[in-house]
Amino acid sequence: LLEKMADVSLKEAALIVGVVAACYWNSLFCGFVFDDVSAILDNKDLHPSTPLKNLFQNDFWGTPMSEERSHKSYRPLTVLTFRLNYLFSELNAVSYHFLNLVFHVVVCVVFLKVCKLFLDNRSSVVASLLFAVHPIHTEAVTGVVGRAELLSSIFFLAAFLSYTKSKGPDNTIVWTPIAVTVFLVAVATLCKEQGITVVGICCVYEVFIAQGYTLPVLLDTAVQILRGKGSIPFSMLQTLLKLIVLMFSTLLLVVVRVQVIQSQLPVFTRFDNPAAVSPSPARQLTFNYLLPVNAWLLLNPSELCCDWTMGTIPLVESLLDVRNVATLTFFCFLGSLIVFSLRYPGDSSKTVLMALCLIVLPFIPASNLFFPVGFVVAERVLYVPSMGFCILVAHGWKKLSNKSVLRKISWVCLAAVLFTHALKTLHRNWDWESEYTLFMSALKVNKNNAKLWNNVGHALENEKNFERALQFFIQATQVQPDDIGAHMNVGRTYKNLNKTKEAEESYMIAKSLMPQIIPGKKYAARVAPNHLNVYINLANLIRANESRLEEADQLYRQAISMRPDFKQAYISRGELLLKMNKPLKAKEAYLRALELDRTNADLWYNLAIVYIELKDPTEALKNFNRALELNPTHKLALFNSALLMQESGIVYIP
Repeated sequence: LLEKMADVSLKEAALIVGVVAACYWNSLFCGFVFDDVSAILDNKDLHPSTPLKNLFQNDFWGTPMSEERSHKSYRPLTVLTFRLNYLFSELNAVSYHFLNLVFHVVVCVVFLKVCKLFLDNRSSVVASLLFAVHPIHTEAVTGVVGRAELLSSIFFLAAFLSYTKSKGPDNTIVWTPIAVTVFLVAVATLCKEQGITVVGICCVYEVFIAQGYTLPVLLDTAVQILRGKGSIPFSMLQTLLKLIVLMFSTLLLVVVRVQVIQSQLPVFTRFDNPAAVSPSPARQLTFNYLLPVNAWLLLNPSELCCDWTMGTIPLVESLLDVRNVATLTFFCFLGSLIVFSLRYPGDSSKTVLMALCLIVLPFIPASNLFFPVGFVVAERVLYVPSMGFCILVAHGWKKLSNKSVLRKISWVCLAAVLFTHALKTLHRNWDWESEYTLFMSALKVNKNNAKLWNNVGHALENEKNFERALQFFIQATQVQPDDIGAHMNVGRTYKNLNKTKEAEESYMIAKSLMPQIIPGKKYAARVAPNHLNVYINLANLIRANESRLEEADQLYRQAISMRPDFKQAYISRGELLLKMNKPLKAKEAYLRALELDRTNADLWYNLAIVYIELKDPTEALKNFNRALELNPTHKLALFNSALLMQESGIVYIP
């Protein structure tokens, strides 16, 4: 990588470092927000006590890849860097943000080197500066989980730069750079999935840049060969060989990746991506409309939002929807650029072609074209595509600045864009200071996303401001009346405010939105595990009334019938059965829960209490000790086992 950066002068590198530092210095004062909570704060894979092999068995969020709830995002090398951060500073957010800033600087410098392959020196610096200050990158740089984009981009660009060295004198093949490319592609993919798309860029580069073919020449050659009037040129055979090696390596990576996710795609709800579960033509029209939406964010990043799920962008349900004009305009413009870049020879068309490849190919995994993703729009996935956009802008600026009439205007416009983008980025960073500031900034852009109202409520709830949190949760139910989670949040907050009647009403509304049993009809319905907590929460609420214990037990059993592997339902039911003086049934519930999770110290403790009720102190003591083996500081297990040994006179010898 250092060798590839050798063409970048010290002044250019210093300029980029200074610009990035000026734009992102305030990101060091931000905390862990939004997805950082799951990926950093709640991820046990960061802890030194967790075996290192777990990083290669779990997804990005620390969930085993084999579990249904896993998002199947396999990024072990990114998690490894989080673990290194934790090793040096534990959960001090400054170190995490600082490393992200450093990675962004590295990406900008390597990107400058890539630009110099297609642009002159001045335009390359312009493209790199545009990339460095673009506000769309705040989510990738200031959001700690955006490190996946940063790391993947470094190896993505390094892989491409390596491949550009694979053409030797007299068009011979140099295999070492190709081998390095394949290795770097694998590393990029282990940082984030989109890293594999660099192979497509290498293929386009090989055919249209390194070999200098144009589409008419390729078509004419193919026609001549098919007619038997010619043979495949030796140079073309060499090109095919290189492409076959690249494609075979890519296929191997894809096969390994499919095996890692155990041939299962993640399952998302309609709230994550409403278009994914919509009927035709709404699904196709909406997915196509999202392309100009993403393009507009690159062109005009004035209104940025951390979460574009749920009702942020209403579905395009009809051909008469005026938004289809934007889709049509986008495809006409894109098509004209593609025709220009493939049909005509010359440096300008080659620059446009490579810029388009950087825009289109890395975006394909997030485009919903081949499989649905768990978001509508995500700003951080535009990190790599924005490279192609910046090359296009810099190339256009070069054309304008070369005209004497427009030279001064082009420089003024460039300065204005760089300055306003830098200010916007600096200001946007402050939105990521806390969860409250982040979600409030998102609500200014979009008030139709119930998830945002819920998230502001959660932020206030964490501060024990239940009255104000309730207002946001209620607003979420009004924005999305069928959002089960929002009604559960309202119920929980009412409970925290000791308003049990209102809490029960809210839980009942949430319960009514769950899939209902239809007598005499068999059908399958997917239920989000978190939504099943409505049965637990409602049962926990009503069991405070001694006359409603059977009703609470019925709710626990209903949750178990809907999801037999619902561990928390067995635990809560076991506690209730003890309260109902049914220790044998409580024992059955805890044993079933232990079949699902034998590493839960609380479960072994609860089972020990059941054995005390069953007058079996020896078995109780065994279970207390199992709890202590898993958690030596389990205070209740320590106290009760000591008390039991004192009262019964039993000395447990493992």
